[in-house]
Amino acid sequence: MANTFINAKLDLTSTNATVLYTAPSLITSIVKSILVSEDSGNADTVTVTLTDAAGAVFSLFKVKTVGANGTVELLTAPLIIQTGEIIKVTAATANRLHVVASILEIT
Repeated sequence: MANTFINAKLDLTSTNATVLYTAPSLITSIVKSILVSEDSGNADTVTVTLTDAAGAVFSLFKVKTVGANGTVELLTAPLIIQTGEIIKVTAATANRLHVVASILEIT
């Protein structure tokens, strides 16, 4: 069994749902942290969803506010992601938010 820490990063340059992370096959993924930073000087909101392997979409954070020039930690506990599941992030306004997720992959 091997443990690998990775991070997934996004600069949300559009208002489309954008893939932050897809859990690879044969790996257990534990998301330890999801940080969202606002860098334009304007408060904004972010939505985070989890799509399961069957295509069902679950809301993790719906219209979460990020203050002007602020950073928000979204998770208060680790989040387990199963094979094929996808975390997507959507910004209310383009070119304002950055997202970084810290993930432990266990093989």
